[in-house]
Amino acid sequence: MLLDITHLEKVYPNGSYALKGVSLSVEQGEFLVVIGLSGSGKSTLLRCINRLHEPTSGSIHFEGEDITHITGKALRSYRRQIGMVFQHFNLIKRHSVLENVIAGRLGSLPVLQSLWGKFPSHVRDEAMEKLAIVGLADKATSRADALSGGQQQRVAIARTLMQKPKILLADEPVASLDPATSHSVMQYLERMNKEYGTTVICNLHFLSLVRQYASRVVALKAGEMMFEGSPHEIDRAWFSRIYGEEAVEVEIE
Repeated sequence: MLLDITHLEKVYPNGSYALKGVSLSVEQGEFLVVIGLSGSGKSTLLRCINRLHEPTSGSIHFEGEDITHITGKALRSYRRQIGMVFQHFNLIKRHSVLENVIAGRLGSLPVLQSLWGKFPSHVRDEAMEKLAIVGLADKATSRADALSGGQQQRVAIARTLMQKPKILLADEPVASLDPATSHSVMQYLERMNKEYGTTVICNLHFLSLVRQYASRVVALKAGEMMFEGSPHEIDRAWFSRIYGEEAVEVEIE
């Protein structure tokens, strides 16, 4: 078991519950998708896993180690093993595409190299290899903000590849993209999962994407886990329970 989450709760200072006793285990090599309405706790769950949010109670174990409240060097070491792809890409817009990809290695490079941007040739070569994987080697010298949304998300994936994470967390990675580009980005996440053995935990809205890419799916509603199983088990009845009786499923072809 790679990740084991037990009775996880997150309560915000105003008293509102984002997560209510969520328990979930994730095996090595899974492509797990988390679904639910906006505000259901999906993003909070990912941010507790990578410790951007401090859990209120419960526990998170990674490879058997309790990482729920670690700090300092232990937290930095843990985060080097957790990649993150965000909805809005989180690139440094004024930097080149290549520099943004190299940023995936900053946590393991000497401090002076990171501060001065003096990177060894083998690191630059590796970054170019990752850009080639996502089909953007020809954009290496372009500023990040000169790329389309889909291209920027692929740069974010290449940056994560540089990190060589054991888990990739993707928080609504296609929410800002058009349907055709959405499939392109999801296919690169699938490639990380199948070819590189990276465990993926991905938040998505569109069930058509869930059914195509997920090996397993969990659904959250108001911070509680209400479904766990195969994406193909989510029929119209389950869809209504998760999203509401009046919700209409939107397909991405």
